[in-house]
Amino acid sequence: MSKKLGWFLAGGLLVALLLAGVVSSFASGSPDGLDYAAREGCTFNAEGEITGGTCMAQQEGEHQLGDSPLADYGIKGINNEYLSTGLSGILGVLVTFGIGGGLFWLLRRRTKADA
Repeated sequence: MSKKLGWFLAGGLLVALLLAGVVSSFASGSPDGLDYAAREGCTFNAEGEITGGTCMAQQEGEHQLGDSPLADYGIKGINNEYLSTGLSGILGVLVTFGIGGGLFWLLRRRTKADA
């Protein structure tokens, strides 16, 4: 690997870690477009519970991995919401970078000298 490529990958990883660890804490907690579309047609009370109407959100159920250690954009057991969200983002970036890097390493083109 060339020195320039190494610096480029390290810089990209650093930016991704900063975004996942710091900027993720400022993400909106409001429903996104998909949630909005799924809730369209129903009426809700102040707590966000469906009180009437017909919408896709009425078919919503609990996620099968809802009680896993990294559920709900956080780490189970860490009570500080910002720290939990940031650490889970950092962990996600590192796992993704590791899997992607491993796949690139396994699937790279090999020259005759490498074989």
